[in-house]
Amino acid sequence: MSTPAVSITGLTKLYPIPLRRQKVVAVKDLNLEVPEGQVYGLLGPNGSGKSTTLKILLGLVTATHGETKIFGEDSRDYRSHREVGFLPENPYFYKYLTAEETLRFYGKICGLSGKVLDARISELLALVSMEDARHRRVGGYSKGMLQRIGLAQALIQDPRLLVLDEPTAGVDPLGSRQIRDLILELKKRGKTVLLTSHLLEQVQEVCDRVGIMARGVMMREGRLEELVTIEGQTEYLVENAPPELAAKIAELAAASGAKFLAARKPELTLERVFLEAAEAHHKKP
Repeated sequence: MSTPAVSITGLTKLYPIPLRRQKVVAVKDLNLEVPEGQVYGLLGPNGSGKSTTLKILLGLVTATHGETKIFGEDSRDYRSHREVGFLPENPYFYKYLTAEETLRFYGKICGLSGKVLDARISELLALVSMEDARHRRVGGYSKGMLQRIGLAQALIQDPRLLVLDEPTAGVDPLGSRQIRDLILELKKRGKTVLLTSHLLEQVQEVCDRVGIMARGVMMREGRLEELVTIEGQTEYLVENAPPELAAKIAELAAASGAKFLAARKPELTLERVFLEAAEAHHKKP
């Protein structure tokens, strides 16, 4: 069995309240595994603990209890981050630099130089469709362009794991679609993507597995099709079926000349699964 890209076991994070003998629970006993080569969506409302989870995984915040690993290595060890690219929710770039200069800056930080770095910059600008903005200063970019150049810098060292915190936050529908397509392209290239988002429809389009958090607790988790399937129901899709076929569709489809295309389970939207999980948590005493 291959080593998962991300493994989180019993993760808990408590924040003390100043001047009071109380603590805020940001994450409670979280267990999570992201297989290599998949896109995993971590969902939840503001304050659910999803961003805290990412920060602990990346070594930016210290856990109170629990274990986090990246490709089998303890994520507290900086060496485990060699294969990780990160795009925060609100990335900051030097506004006076161009796209090319920005990627060159981050590439040198990662130890790249010369023709190897030149080729990598050109490859990434093409991947994120930013060739035309190659020599434009970042200070004049739209939010969508900033997110795309952010994805490029996260990929500069060709990481195996990409961690994206709200990658489409504040981006218009066209920019969101472009970022969604980029994530799907990265998946085709064998990359593992762990992302947080509140845009459920987009998550449903790109993710293999989904975890739904509320108040630091994992409420629902599993493969996307498992979460959105309505148990005990089946849909039949028939092409060119006459009205009288409805009552005996299973027996008469072939005999009537209709073409039986598929049998599948009807699905809820991921948004509905999310809302039900959140509501269930609020109803707990």
